[in-house]
Amino acid sequence: CYSQKCVPSLSGKPKTEAQLKKEAKNREKLEKFQKKKEMEEKKNPLPDSYSPQYVEAAWYSWWEKQGYFKPEYGPMAEPNPRGVFMMCIPPPNVTGSLHLGHALTNAIQDSLTRWHRMRGETTLWNPGCDHAGIATQVVVEKKLMRERGMSRHNLGRDQFIQEVWKWKNEKGDRIYHQLKKLGSSLDWDRACFTMDPKLSYAVQEAFIRLHEDGVIYRSKRLVNWSCTLNSAISDIEVDKKELTGRTLLPVPGYKDKVEFGVLVSFSYKIEGSDEEVIVATTRIETMLGDSAVAVHPADPRYQHLKGKMVLHPFCDRKMPIVFDEFVDVNFGTGAVKITPAHDHNDYEVGNRHNLAFINILDENGLLINVPAPFLGMKRFEARKAVLQALKDRGHFKETKDNPMVVPVCSRSKDIVEPLLKPQWYVDCADMGKQAADSVREGGLKIIPDHHHKTWFNWLDNIRDWCISRQLWWGHRIPAYFVTVNDPSVKPGEVRSEAARDKAAKRFNVSTDKITLRQDEDVLDTWFSSGIFPFSIFGWPNETQDLSVFYPGTLLETGHDILFFWVARMVMMGLKLTGKLPFKEVYLHAVVRDAHGRKMSKSLGNVIDPLDVITGISLELQDSNLDPVEVEKAKQGQKSDYPTGIPECGTDALRFALCAYTSQGRDINMDVNRILGYRHFCNKLWNAVKFAMRTLGDNFVPSEKAQESVSDRWILSRLCTAVGLCNAGFQAYDFPAITTAIYNFWLYELCDVYLVRVCLHLSACENLQTLFTCLETGLRLLAPIMPFVGEELYQRLPRRRSQDGHPSIHVTPYPETEEVRERFKGLNFIGTLSIINHRACVMLSVICGLRWLSDYRRCVVSSSAGTVRTWTVRWSL
Repeated sequence: CYSQKCVPSLSGKPKTEAQLKKEAKNREKLEKFQKKKEMEEKKNPLPDSYSPQYVEAAWYSWWEKQGYFKPEYGPMAEPNPRGVFMMCIPPPNVTGSLHLGHALTNAIQDSLTRWHRMRGETTLWNPGCDHAGIATQVVVEKKLMRERGMSRHNLGRDQFIQEVWKWKNEKGDRIYHQLKKLGSSLDWDRACFTMDPKLSYAVQEAFIRLHEDGVIYRSKRLVNWSCTLNSAISDIEVDKKELTGRTLLPVPGYKDKVEFGVLVSFSYKIEGSDEEVIVATTRIETMLGDSAVAVHPADPRYQHLKGKMVLHPFCDRKMPIVFDEFVDVNFGTGAVKITPAHDHNDYEVGNRHNLAFINILDENGLLINVPAPFLGMKRFEARKAVLQALKDRGHFKETKDNPMVVPVCSRSKDIVEPLLKPQWYVDCADMGKQAADSVREGGLKIIPDHHHKTWFNWLDNIRDWCISRQLWWGHRIPAYFVTVNDPSVKPGEVRSEAARDKAAKRFNVSTDKITLRQDEDVLDTWFSSGIFPFSIFGWPNETQDLSVFYPGTLLETGHDILFFWVARMVMMGLKLTGKLPFKEVYLHAVVRDAHGRKMSKSLGNVIDPLDVITGISLELQDSNLDPVEVEKAKQGQKSDYPTGIPECGTDALRFALCAYTSQGRDINMDVNRILGYRHFCNKLWNAVKFAMRTLGDNFVPSEKAQESVSDRWILSRLCTAVGLCNAGFQAYDFPAITTAIYNFWLYELCDVYLVRVCLHLSACENLQTLFTCLETGLRLLAPIMPFVGEELYQRLPRRRSQDGHPSIHVTPYPETEEVRERFKGLNFIGTLSIINHRACVMLSVICGLRWLSDYRRCVVSSSAGTVRTWTVRWSL
């Protein structure tokens, strides 16, 4: 029996209910005593000035230890009348380290999470990490070669995977430690890794269900192929390198740089005629795989060539001249060579006209299915050889510069080749329509809404998704090629754990006649990421977490992965669970440097946020950049950070990132502005220190007090700030939040109200109002500045209504009514004298224009002189 009434005592007899209640009460008292003791130990005398290192040293571990980040913290009502807030982190790569994009994501997400938690909602921000198939395999392969001189093929698949797990267990938690440095209030007990057994099972189940529904199928099509990785890669892993003309680029596996940005023109002879057709290409080596020449149906220059053939100069291949509307009559000669097996546009033409698909490249980029002397050549060596052979045979016409975009693998830096390979695909037509309609019909809200155009453009024109990768690290595809020891049965394929039994049943033979070979490929990383919102809660099992926290409330991420991740989560969620995975999507901007340039290692402007937090004297570290780019990067760093980056602290960085986040605009991040918010932290520090001296050691906060004119004015400004902050969080308007906090603390509390207190120019110094401003103001900024908010809040005494909240982050977030009640319904006439010029101007504006519109009716008069006297009549 596991009920409390059956717990034995030391004497062996079951404890009574009264004994159990008494013990529970004693434990509660002990826990309160221990928490109080811990807090007293933290309350050393406040240092003279703000130090990020001092403030941020111990709070995070304490928050985590107390369980504040868990949704189970505090009194749990089922259901919670205040609701549930659930958000999952965009899982960073296990190989990754933080950059400012991560810092922005986590500053926004943590601020939202802390705000919802302080509002009393059952709050979960679920952490996780992506196995990052290609990136992780590349890292471990390089490590093996560097340390042991071995490739993964030397080890074999099983041993190599063991090496990857070993690396993951040693290095893979690094990014979690960095996230903690940013103050991210994630529930770490729920952290998930996409290769964990729970998530791996969900991936397998998703594949099987989609395959059984006919959504997943196998087909031979063109894919983005990296010869260095020997794998297909996704579009997001292809960098588009723009060239203005002839450019030499480094390519892995080649000693000399390779020429790109050049258009080569050459001719094909018309069969049975002296006439020729001139075509042009930037990839002259692919002419070895040509199977046609295309012209536009309306082009008068080629009407006489209908039904004609051209002759390949290096083999006996005859190729038809086809008429297709995709041809641009104004480009070049209006005739286009067609290589269906090595170009995406040509692939479509080949299908329309039933052309031959001639594959001339193997997986390593060596030429196959071509005549001598090109057979076995490396692709870019063949480029030179083909060009020379065309010149020798009189087919070469000219070479000229040509602006173009070169596809480069972001992982290997290899030139990506379109290659015809059998792969697994997801039929996205119906799922894409459902995802698009969910936004059109209002079920899913995307913020800012100008991203709707991109959403609809992608999903209304969606192509099927290639989900197989030729890697070893990742979720191995749960499909098996079947060999049946029976000549009457054709080969086939099945999938799932019970593959042998299914195969035997399908082919109507006994299991002893079945031989299975599992597909060698693994699934695209985006496949496991696509089911992340529900796989983390144990789907397909009906777990308690799944019922409580799925669907989630919000997805917050960068707009650059709107299609690659967000759309796929929506499609997979609707297909596999019948529900949208979240109700809203908030897309933040891209972080750029102070000059508006994209962050790039070659520019030397990529900044580790931990360097901003702790400070660093910048020096370019070892990298794969060539000497010219290294020098360029050094000059960029020297220009932007001549003395390095000063220590700014986590709170200042978070505040700056949130202040920059205007919806729909990229962020030009200036480190000097972050430093400015570090000075703002110092201003908060000094203000609280001064106020604490003013309050004195014997000050006791009370719920009600009589306020003077200035007291009511500062409370009105506090009320306005509270309203703006709550409205800002609800609308994801983070600049409005930071502006309200900054203006209240700096321009209203410090520059006006504290100056009055300091100069003792009024007869009524109400310490209760001062305390209210400090305590409420700290709660106001706590979601964005958690460390300095907690440090200063713990120095203040508690009102009785707040006495049960040991941390600022589990204290209720301020509400407008909470502050308004302190001065609502009062009539008064008062006189306020202020010597500060800014205060004079500000008070006149506030009284005349910025008072709360619901309660404003005021008359303002002033007397001349250095010290201005304001007589204010208010009726509230």
